[in-house]
Amino acid sequence: MTLAEFRARFPIFGRRIYVNSCSQGALSIDVDEAMRAYLDSWHAGGSPWELWVEQVERLRARFAASIGAGADEIAVMPSASAGINAVASAFNFSGPRSHVVVGDFEFPTMAQIWLAQECRGAVIRRARASGDTLPLAAYDAVIDEHTLIVPATHVCFRNGHKTDIGGLVRLAHDRGAYVFLDDYQRTGSGPIDVHALGVDFMVTGCLKYLLAAAGIGFLYVRRDLIERLEPTVTGWFGRVNPFAFRIDALDWPPGANRFESGTPPVPNAYAALAALDLLDRIGYASVGRQVDQLAARYSIAARNAGFVVTTPAAPDGRGPLVVVHSADGPALVTQLAARGIIASCRGNGLRVAFHAYNTDGDVDAVISALFAESPLLKRAGSPAR
Repeated sequence: MTLAEFRARFPIFGRRIYVNSCSQGALSIDVDEAMRAYLDSWHAGGSPWELWVEQVERLRARFAASIGAGADEIAVMPSASAGINAVASAFNFSGPRSHVVVGDFEFPTMAQIWLAQECRGAVIRRARASGDTLPLAAYDAVIDEHTLIVPATHVCFRNGHKTDIGGLVRLAHDRGAYVFLDDYQRTGSGPIDVHALGVDFMVTGCLKYLLAAAGIGFLYVRRDLIERLEPTVTGWFGRVNPFAFRIDALDWPPGANRFESGTPPVPNAYAALAALDLLDRIGYASVGRQVDQLAARYSIAARNAGFVVTTPAAPDGRGPLVVVHSADGPALVTQLAARGIIASCRGNGLRVAFHAYNTDGDVDAVISALFAESPLLKRAGSPAR
């Protein structure tokens, strides 16, 4: 599939310039049809649960293949939060390793879940950012023999900073600590191989660069860790056979499905499968090349225009999300929407995020619109407000 053919699967580009994949991926005709197929199955079969559970298992295998994992290492969750909670509940903080190192760039749910473990004995240590970067030195300063786990975002949702996860894994493992990767703001925007990267756990979800809907998250657990952990956040789908309906004992399956809990989100599984099929057709390597090229084009153009770009300029420090500082983020998003450009902000940071469906023309249109809305933008060297 070519880039042009891929873009043609997303009807919104006939009406808008869509650069908001960091919040929600654009809707493809493939996902639209898949959701209708779910409703058709419901109409036709009434309650075809065997078919629906089969779709979830297909999704497990398909996602596993997309990140270089085995299907037994994947739990299908209703959200990333559910995956993080399941893992956190499986740890004991009463031993010599009770520290959790949390970086300044984490998404709130990751930080909040580990903060909630303080009542169970967890000790939270902070890896402090240096301006708009979070160097490995910040982690090096706090990871020690007391560190149990290091949750770390791959790409920061606020400023687009990309963490050196490979370096962090080596640092943490050398000191006996686990690494829990939050890849939500990157998965689907290029290739990833969790085995090669060496992370112990990873969460992500479908509503951003995986181009589906809210309601599906994925948890990866490294195979040799699975049977060491028994979550206390659990439910009937965390059993060997959920349909045995046991109420007298807990039996733990050998795979990562032990971290699952309630009834799986079947409609969302249909949508996610269609989106992953579409991404397979274009290929993650092709997606990654296009995203990197567009992010570079936009970052360079914004800097050349004198705008304040808070995302690192170096390609290896930047993900698919580039942030420009404004004087009034919400007002700027509203003005861009009036010009047919869909973006988002966090605070006064205008977030523009790219996928393989975007083009050079989209980048140039955003830059042109920013010039037109320049009173709402910070300029390099301008006084702080």
